[in-house]
Amino acid sequence: MKLNVGGIDRILRIIVGVALIALAATGTIGWWGYIGVVPLVTGLFRFCPAYGILGVSTCPLKRPPQA
Repeated sequence: MKLNVGGIDRILRIIVGVALIALAATGTIGWWGYIGVVPLVTGLFRFCPAYGILGVSTCPLKRPPQA
């Protein structure tokens, strides 16, 4: 599993996921808010299957060590 979710993308996914789950748990929004599990998990594991299928990556490029 190659990491494909980078810094800012990861932070935003975690924040949005937690916010949606919290709003659903408090009854502010409907049960659909539990869909926040998806961005939360993809942010925590730094891997998004949709990014893999589409060939997208927000991880910074790793440069080879210079001699």
